[in-house]
Amino acid sequence: MTGDQRAVIVAARRTAVAPRGGALARLQADELAAPVLRRLLDDAGIAADRIDNVILGNALYGGGNPARLAALRAGLSPSIPALTLDTQCCSGLDAIVMAARLVGAGAADCVLAGGMESFSRAPVRMHRSQVPGEPPVAYDRPAFAPPPFADPDLAQAAALLAADRGLSRQAQADFAVASHRKAVAALAFLKTRLITDGGGLPDADSFTRNLSRATALRAPILAGPQETGLSAATIACEADGAAAVLVLSQRAFAGFGGPGLEILAAGSAGGDPEAPALAPVAAGRRLMKAANVAPSDLAATEIMEAYAVQAMVNAGDLAIEPSGLNGMGGGLARGHPIGASGAILAVNLFDRMLSRENAAAAARSRGMALIAAAGGLASGMVVEAVFKQAG
Repeated sequence: MTGDQRAVIVAARRTAVAPRGGALARLQADELAAPVLRRLLDDAGIAADRIDNVILGNALYGGGNPARLAALRAGLSPSIPALTLDTQCCSGLDAIVMAARLVGAGAADCVLAGGMESFSRAPVRMHRSQVPGEPPVAYDRPAFAPPPFADPDLAQAAALLAADRGLSRQAQADFAVASHRKAVAALAFLKTRLITDGGGLPDADSFTRNLSRATALRAPILAGPQETGLSAATIACEADGAAAVLVLSQRAFAGFGGPGLEILAAGSAGGDPEAPALAPVAAGRRLMKAANVAPSDLAATEIMEAYAVQAMVNAGDLAIEPSGLNGMGGGLARGHPIGASGAILAVNLFDRMLSRENAAAAARSRGMALIAAAGGLASGMVVEAVFKQAG
């Protein structure tokens, strides 16, 4: 983003994340997102009538436009447009990328963007039969790539990657244990950042726990061979949740009193549908080059942990410092609300880089968020902490 229309994230919030059928099971996706949108306006002290657009990612809805439902539930004016975006796991981060592009094009000054997902309330999917009189046929997921491309089960693709890279079941378990350990350490901080909206909703990610290596190794293998297989401990569980950020143009940020994350580069990339977990590597390299940032310049990096092996390979291939990776835990420790997961990465990046405790050390520091999606897609952004208004 260049010139007067550079995009800056000035507020970031999310709900707790709960496994499918858990504490958030009674809420549909737009009901999860609405309180997040309301709270962002309160946090930033910005009037609702200044919002130009609402963009929310979602992967499992059955039609309609749940972003519009969320915006209206949040009390925004009916005159404010809303768009639902579906790029599967990339959806929540792609919504933020789209917001940044609207701002960069001069088409908006103030955009609410993020993602939402309810595995618990997702509709049952069925194909109509092509034969008259025969009943519809249920299916678990749509196709992510057409013939002649391969369209592997994502867990099987990740298992093949683990075997190819020689990443043992023990190494993956250790990565999952570390993710939970970091998430447990961040629980107290996160309780001040999560939207509970009353009603007995959780004030912590309910899947986070003190996971031991022994327990992780006892988890049954779900994909791949014994030596490098993926288990219930090293695959993120299906989950419910929502997250969003408030994106301002540089001119709007000039009148804003707080700090922000300036988006230096943001975008999406495509890769081999047969190896979707590798797509973030090319995306990350492209984004760092565009932002003139080296891996060693990154104070904080958030990479989606849909599978332990995916995050391990992405971080390794990009030479990301382990000390800066997923500092408050990752998807393995909270779950994977598909349409929201990319936005959760952005919220975590915001909190890690702009928290009051880190302000002195993080001033003008850089960070990156990356996520992969089915079909060989990836999205990401590189940001810089700004504690004083530009200009």
